[in-house]
Amino acid sequence: MFSPIASLPGFDSPIEMLLACHDKVRRFAGLCPRLEQHVALHGADEEARAAAASVLRYFQLAAPLHHADEEEDLFPALRELGDASLTARIDELDAEHGHLGELWYCVQPWLEAMSQGARHPAPPELGAFATLYPEHASREEREVYPAAVRLPPDRLAGIGQRMAQRRGAR
Repeated sequence: MFSPIASLPGFDSPIEMLLACHDKVRRFAGLCPRLEQHVALHGADEEARAAAASVLRYFQLAAPLHHADEEEDLFPALRELGDASLTARIDELDAEHGHLGELWYCVQPWLEAMSQGARHPAPPELGAFATLYPEHASREEREVYPAAVRLPPDRLAGIGQRMAQRRGAR
């Protein structure tokens, strides 16, 4: 039911690393409805507890770092390109991070309960969380990330360095 985590590209390829994070967003957000179905059939068994713990770990640790990578480094660099249309899309996507955080705030207690073996009804926001997070990632990939090819190589390298520092890797 649940697949292992694939490795990420290195910090010397920051855009590829962000894309790999999006793959994890899709995987872990998509796991939520499957977890809800599994718990309805099997209760909060060991498999459900492990799955809930992995979703929690991703969205508590990695997702905030990913948002910081975008909000503190990538988005400001792309705004400096001076493309009004691109900046408008970035602003919309940046604002969506707040809404996604609100959905996470509603889903997190349910996942915490599942990870501890408690069986509670899923929050009504679970469907929106599982749908909107991957849609947001896909939209960033379509509308914003392609502009990163216009960034100077040293700027991309700096973004990668900051991503590594944020994670204590350098």
